[in-house]
Amino acid sequence: MRKLNKLQPSLIWQYFEDICQVSRPSKKESKIRSFLLNFAKEHKIESKTDEIGNVLFVLPATKGMENLTPVVMQAHMDMVCDKKGDKVFDFDNDAIAPVIDGDWVRAEDTTLGADNGIGIAAQMAIATDPNVKHGPLECLFTVDEETGLNGAVNLKQGFFKAKTLINLDSEDEGVLYIGCAGGLDTQGEVSVEMEDVPEKSFAIEVFVKGLKGGHSGDDIEKERGNAIKILTRYLWCITKKYGARLAVIEGGNLRNAIAREAYAKIIVPHKMKEPIVAELNQFAGDLAFEYKITEPDLQLDYQSADLPEKFLTIESQKRLLSILYALPHGVLAMSSSMKNMVETSTNLASVHPSGDNYYMIITSQRSEIESRRDFAAEMVESVFELGGAKVIHSDGYPGWTPNTESKVLKVASDSYKNLFEKDPVVRSIHAGLECGLFLEKYPDLDMVSFGPTIKEVHSPSERIKIDSVKKFYMHLAEVLKNV
Repeated sequence: MRKLNKLQPSLIWQYFEDICQVSRPSKKESKIRSFLLNFAKEHKIESKTDEIGNVLFVLPATKGMENLTPVVMQAHMDMVCDKKGDKVFDFDNDAIAPVIDGDWVRAEDTTLGADNGIGIAAQMAIATDPNVKHGPLECLFTVDEETGLNGAVNLKQGFFKAKTLINLDSEDEGVLYIGCAGGLDTQGEVSVEMEDVPEKSFAIEVFVKGLKGGHSGDDIEKERGNAIKILTRYLWCITKKYGARLAVIEGGNLRNAIAREAYAKIIVPHKMKEPIVAELNQFAGDLAFEYKITEPDLQLDYQSADLPEKFLTIESQKRLLSILYALPHGVLAMSSSMKNMVETSTNLASVHPSGDNYYMIITSQRSEIESRRDFAAEMVESVFELGGAKVIHSDGYPGWTPNTESKVLKVASDSYKNLFEKDPVVRSIHAGLECGLFLEKYPDLDMVSFGPTIKEVHSPSERIKIDSVKKFYMHLAEVLKNV
């Protein structure tokens, strides 16, 4: 049964709810690709795909609009798949269930996929809405944006023809984005040794949960807690103070999300159980004070556990915890060219055991300045190397340098002001968009990015503001009519 059928504009919400029924994890876009190609066939829209799996619709101009500038709209097919720890959900097969919650649409304890499902839905709506007037139009749907921008990386020159591009992957209605940060990932492989746990020991599982998480670019300046850093603080204390031993630690899930949850199993002598629990309660009180504004639902909890056979040797435990404690996380520098804009940041994304003898730690660095992005990555590399870890850098992706003289920016600004009687905000975004990669293949592209208001992206609290979708759609239609 449909939940969004009464929302306006009806066409974009109808298509968004249809998209929610189609699984689309990164690198597994075959179902959403088939969905789009079937849609094109049903509506007699010319379509094609490329070798990596990107899809393009080609639409002729509406009657009388043939002389307008050709435009390509763009959104990505994949979504971040994350859920609350106790939620049973299979992102490969289960449909997202959107629900209306006051002024917002959200999902039940999973990511909603409005990033970037609403961009897909907007293109489908524009392509079939008889009331929208536009010039020659292309609709580009890229794959694997969230885990490597691989659709954009592998896009070939000439796949689309337009030289004006509207990216629909932004999340603040009334804001026009004309630049973005570049980024890369830095991961450390930490070798560990294990030894037998003494029989007369006690095992405790410690959990950090209830954090907001969020996008590691767009939310990094909001002083949210990182579950891995918080848990490491506690483990650092009790290993030094009480001789606690670490059997396992893991936390975080996605390279482009702030870690919301983390877990560890620790081993202590029976006589140390009460002091360690008391230390945990004291630390929980400290955290409640530290994060009372930014993380009011933060929980630090524990429970008794079965005794494992092995725990880390003292040396391995010290190296692993030292690396996690020393790794930087958060804003490293604010922009000197754009007010209230993050210039450079780093995210401690995840830590997980990899087999019996390694831990994998994944981080990501972003900056609007490439040299400072690389400096941040080298800073992280130095921490890994001091801890004896093997370091691997991804290839990275370029930023998008703002062009304040952009013609499509002027059309988008004027259209917004004419519709809503106020000026839009024009800025760059600290998150990574595919636009920088498009410029490498199409150096003459004129681009702008805008979208509706979406909060808590890359987390199970993701939600989209209902009235912002109407304004976004009206604005998009007005730009296409006037470009």
